[in-house]
Amino acid sequence: MNRLKMQALLALGIASLAATASAQITLYEREGFRGQVYRAQGTVPNFGRTGFNDRASSVIVERGLWEVCEDANFRGRCVVLRRGNYDSLNSIGMGNRISSVRMVNPRQDYQHFAEPVPAPVYEYRRRPSERLREVPVTSVHAVMGPPERRCWVERDQVSEPSVGNNAGGAVVGALIGGILGHQVGGGRGKDVATAAGAIAGAAIGSGANTSGYGRDYERCRQVPSERPAYWDVTYDFRGREYRVQMSHPPGRTVLVNQDGVPRE
Repeated sequence: MNRLKMQALLALGIASLAATASAQITLYEREGFRGQVYRAQGTVPNFGRTGFNDRASSVIVERGLWEVCEDANFRGRCVVLRRGNYDSLNSIGMGNRISSVRMVNPRQDYQHFAEPVPAPVYEYRRRPSERLREVPVTSVHAVMGPPERRCWVERDQVSEPSVGNNAGGAVVGALIGGILGHQVGGGRGKDVATAAGAIAGAAIGSGANTSGYGRDYERCRQVPSERPAYWDVTYDFRGREYRVQMSHPPGRTVLVNQDGVPRE
């Protein structure tokens, strides 16, 4: 093996180790990122040895791409989680069912991806023995959600000729019109009046049996969302400006820890 190949393999190995070291997944005992916490930075083939087997109800994937499985050693049903927040594993059928987790190759094509929640959800739960302080909020910007599709039903009047009666109506109208026309005028004028009466009578007769009814139509359109997806909040901590996205509007101040991280 030449020197260039060895350098390439070494670089690939270092990159793989760096990706593994940076990967992180946090599992929570209860929905909404609450309760007991288990944080993993590598493969856990069996949660039965950790006391956290079948206990995870919500997950935050901070880095990497993770596969979570129902049974130990990555057996049973498995789902791949992207970076993001999963506030309820029940929505993907994995609530209180995870027994093993591992980081997977992001370049591989997986069939069972789970989508994280669209709105930013952040874990603000206070840690044990953590000191908090209030800091002033300097600005708040509500970020609206995606457009919403709204539909309604409208009723339109539809007119259609009655099938089977149009021809008969036209014939009867023509006869009546011909008789009336024949009784008016004389000679050449009588023939003209008879023809005109027949034409008019046919028109009246053909339209006499037209029916009308109402028909419902569903109409839809995209309208701007009226509900914020989240709030972009800026606050001051020790003379520096910090920003955070929150799932609810803040007050005049926010609670932060000694590092300036928001807490509830």
